[in-house]
Amino acid sequence: MDKDTALIHILNSKGVSTLLGGKLPVSVITDNEYIPPLTSEALVTDRNVDHSLSSLDHCISSSLGGEVKTVILVGPEGSGKTTALQKLVVDWAKGEHLQNFSYVFYFRLREMNFLEGMLSLETFIQHHQSHVPPQAVPLLLQKPEDALFLFDDLDQYRHSLDPSVHSVCSDPSQAASVPCLIASLLHGSLLKGAAFVVATRPAARLDFLSGISVEVLGLLKPQREAYFNRFFTDQSDANKALMHMERTLGFYDFCISPRFCWTVCSIYKSLMDAGRKLPETLSQLYVDIMVYLIQSLSLSKDCNRDLVLALGRMASHCCFDQHRSCTKEEMESFGFQQFLSSVGVFLQIDGDIEQNTCLFSFHSQLMLEFILALCFFLDKSSSEGVEKVMEKHKCHTNFFDLFLSSLSEPIQRRPLETLLGELNSDQIMNFRCWFKSSSEAALKGYYKDMHYRCFHLLYQAQNESLVKDIITSSAQMGISYDDLSLLNCVTLNYVITCLGEMKQLNLYRTRNFTEEKAQVLGPTMSLSHKIILSDSSLNPGAVPHLALALSRGITKELDLSHTNLGDEKFSILCVALRDSKLLKLNVLACSLTSCEDLVPVLTSATSQLGVLNMMFNPIGDVGFMKLCKALHSPHCKLQELWLRSCQLTAASMEAFSSALCCGQSELRKVDLTGNTISDNGVETLSKSLKHPLCRLQSLILYDNELTGACCPHLKEALMSEHCSLSELDLSLNDLNQEGALLLCQGLSRPGCPIERLRLTRCELTLSVFKELGSVLRSGTSQLKSLMVGINEVGDKGVKISMGCCLTPKLVEMTHLTDACVEDVCAAIRASKTLKSLEMRNNSLTDASVPPLVKVMKDSAIMQEMNLQYNNFSEDVFDTLEGCHKIRY
Repeated sequence: MDKDTALIHILNSKGVSTLLGGKLPVSVITDNEYIPPLTSEALVTDRNVDHSLSSLDHCISSSLGGEVKTVILVGPEGSGKTTALQKLVVDWAKGEHLQNFSYVFYFRLREMNFLEGMLSLETFIQHHQSHVPPQAVPLLLQKPEDALFLFDDLDQYRHSLDPSVHSVCSDPSQAASVPCLIASLLHGSLLKGAAFVVATRPAARLDFLSGISVEVLGLLKPQREAYFNRFFTDQSDANKALMHMERTLGFYDFCISPRFCWTVCSIYKSLMDAGRKLPETLSQLYVDIMVYLIQSLSLSKDCNRDLVLALGRMASHCCFDQHRSCTKEEMESFGFQQFLSSVGVFLQIDGDIEQNTCLFSFHSQLMLEFILALCFFLDKSSSEGVEKVMEKHKCHTNFFDLFLSSLSEPIQRRPLETLLGELNSDQIMNFRCWFKSSSEAALKGYYKDMHYRCFHLLYQAQNESLVKDIITSSAQMGISYDDLSLLNCVTLNYVITCLGEMKQLNLYRTRNFTEEKAQVLGPTMSLSHKIILSDSSLNPGAVPHLALALSRGITKELDLSHTNLGDEKFSILCVALRDSKLLKLNVLACSLTSCEDLVPVLTSATSQLGVLNMMFNPIGDVGFMKLCKALHSPHCKLQELWLRSCQLTAASMEAFSSALCCGQSELRKVDLTGNTISDNGVETLSKSLKHPLCRLQSLILYDNELTGACCPHLKEALMSEHCSLSELDLSLNDLNQEGALLLCQGLSRPGCPIERLRLTRCELTLSVFKELGSVLRSGTSQLKSLMVGINEVGDKGVKISMGCCLTPKLVEMTHLTDACVEDVCAAIRASKTLKSLEMRNNSLTDASVPPLVKVMKDSAIMQEMNLQYNNFSEDVFDTLEGCHKIRY
């Protein structure tokens, strides 16, 4: 096969470059403007393929260099498949690639839709590859492994190529239909051993093809930069155009399409040459494109209108009847009789326009949907309701409503009205009413996808007053926006910047919070009073943008729990926290091992941080002691410190005690749950509790491996007139009877400030309960809440405790039976303050239900009783259901 002849043949390909159709592949190749599209490595399914090669050209060459016989390129419209295939022919003909093949044939299947008759493979090749000399075909048939067939536009071929619907042939001289020949080739029964590259859009059925599938991505950001630099001769123009596109359009998937990049560059250049403003949204871009195309025809306003309405009828036909292309007869039925010679600026034309076999199609789905939207407002004869139209388009379009949103704004539709006449004002008003009512309804709900859609519609409208009108105080703006796409970041940011502030920005479970997303959301984060990023994955590049937003913004509360932040990223954040307005910081379970970077934050004269949650971070004693140094600073505003399960021991309690007594610390609440503080640590802390400068009011020592040996020291602290503790939690510690009785002595001191005491699962005995009862009956105790659940004292303990009319809760006492119910009811009737009672996980039976239901219904004070996990049968469920105050 003569390579020079093949090269000339492919470089003489016919066609017309158009704004929407892109530059001809042959022109791209000969003008040295070809940029290889990228592929998705994840979809390269053959294990023998080098996955490090992401260029489409390399991917194909690498695949075909081995045992692979069929490569299937799958990519959206305009992603560069056709240009890549033609470039393969050129490179082969020049001796640069694929030299293991002696024959390379390129076929566009959409050009064969109307090819009829019976042909042999020999005739088929010679008919469609006229540059192939007749003597080459017999040689090909003798050695088919030397041949490579490139089949383009599989999705646009109207006939099935599934071999199961054909009587596949194996004889090259046997006459068969063209679909049968192609199906036999791809099946491998005809010309066995030949290689194939098939290009198609994702919609095509490919289950009959065996081979490796490669997803064609197109041009990512670096490739787009190279594309713009080649398109514009002036470097400053290239930079301006690229920066503008990335800012306004770069978050759309179709920006990876080389054809779309051609369209954007072309329209940008015309606008820049005319000194006009570049479009701010996708809708504005298509308004500019439409204006450019209409003006290029130089028709009258009436003709412009008739042409666009005909395009609208064609778009409707293609959209709802699922037709990719239309025949000449169909085009005439749409009203194109006088415009067939002009439609080339809008449509792709396959075949001779004078022939009935000629086919017409839209270059892109986007243009089809824009024309649908434009004609909805342009057609004054239509009276179809907006809601009905929206429902009809829902499954067939993605941007129809977005284009409507833009065109409903006077300033955005004005350039088109200059060329087409005024749009239908009644339909525009109907759409705006629908938009407002549907958006308000969506924003009151909890479906984030509907929120996103509303934001996208508002973004396309570009009307700040419309945003403020639709997003009222009833909108659920605190809804979780997990797994944010870049597009959703852009639209959300637009809405919030229009509103001026946001109560709560909920980014819970944002799995891939990238630098790009954080940069886009920077203004929104600055305007948010509370930011929730819990259970999210923050890329390192995202942290500086979050930090900048905190230092410049109004954020008072930040939740980064379970983000696996780590010390390095936390260090970057801490620099910004010094100058932020942050009052609360939650870094629970963030893999932090050091507190060193927090010290400058807490000691900064401008820091307002008052609540710090560092639970489940292994900071250890060394980290905590560094934190304690900050408590000595007069600038430290910390009032609450949560240190649950931070690997602390008694070794760091001396430093903590010193900080509490220094006279500067404003700490009011400390949670040390789950640390090995031990009795020695409590002894040290008890000394500070007696100090006149200690202001601590709440101390949580839950599960600290304490015994009764710590109780004498706590008793001394409670007996001190300087003690300010109002809350003490000693739950899940084996205090035993002797230790607990010592605590009771401290509680009995007149003036003891304890109001809330928790002794859950502390191995308390009836003697302790009796002593607690005495304390409560003394009349001098400040206790308002006593939790003594899961201590095995049974019904007698209930009688003692309930007799004290305790408020507000008696929680989960175990081993309770029906025998305690009389005492419980008596206590409820006698109490003037008891509001809530929990009796979960006990052995109450159906016999207890009637008196408990009655006393709850009769009590005006009691609000809730929890009876879950008792021994009730279904027979009493209706009775329990009759009292809304009871949970069961």
